[in-house]
Amino acid sequence: MNDFIFGVYPYLAGTIFLVGSWIRFDREQYTWKADSSQFLNNDKMRLASNLFHIGIIAIFFGHLFGMLTPNSVFHAFGISDVGHQKIAIVAGIVFGGMCLAGAIMLIMRRLKDPR
Repeated sequence: MNDFIFGVYPYLAGTIFLVGSWIRFDREQYTWKADSSQFLNNDKMRLASNLFHIGIIAIFFGHLFGMLTPNSVFHAFGISDVGHQKIAIVAGIVFGGMCLAGAIMLIMRRLKDPR
């Protein structure tokens, strides 16, 4: 099961995403729009979009940096394992909260504002 979840599933999901996007673009290419209905719509939506995107990008790079950086690098900067964990928790709460707040605002807009 472990081999499937970490060895096969990521490639399966990526393939389905790419093939599905290609098929949709090929069959229904005029339903794709580059412009967004909320782009420059109002300041709240600009805030929501920025919160979501900054939060999700920071979460991604936080995971990347936190998992791929060896402990010796943190120790070289004088950061203990407990300090590393505290930094990760605080950054995760801040950026996760930003992402969640932006996502909720964008979802509420999608549910309440018909196109």
